[in-house]
Amino acid sequence: MAEQVSNQLSEELVSFLQGEQIVLLASIDAENGSPNLLCISWLLATDPTTLRLAIDGRSKLLQNIAKDDRVTVTVLGLGTATAVTGRANKYVDKLEDVALNMAGVEIKVEAVRDVMFYGGKLTQELAYEKTYDKALAEKYDAEIFAALRR
Repeated sequence: MAEQVSNQLSEELVSFLQGEQIVLLASIDAENGSPNLLCISWLLATDPTTLRLAIDGRSKLLQNIAKDDRVTVTVLGLGTATAVTGRANKYVDKLEDVALNMAGVEIKVEAVRDVMFYGGKLTQELAYEKTYDKALAEKYDAEIFAALRR
């Protein structure tokens, strides 16, 4: 069983979660109560107790958190797997100065746990490649992370 490490993010984790990290976001499906999992990269830690993310304004996640605000963000990095549980809410319908229709979601951290299996250590950071226009990807990233930091 994973041991509770803290009720807030470490300074190292806040620094790590400043954008472009792949995380898994689990919510509870509003229709059938099953787990719903998303892989996202537009997420950042604004401080040790708050995560913010950008999500498509039509995303099922918004329906899920409107019904049940409990979520878990799994971070694979810094040599381990970390589960960050908390309460999510949509704080804005459309992020300002962002070309895409992206809602802003804020997660208030309740618990941070190391969930890496005993004796295991991640030895590489996750890497990914955006498969659409590079200049457009950079534009969207800049707009979204600026909006999340406001």
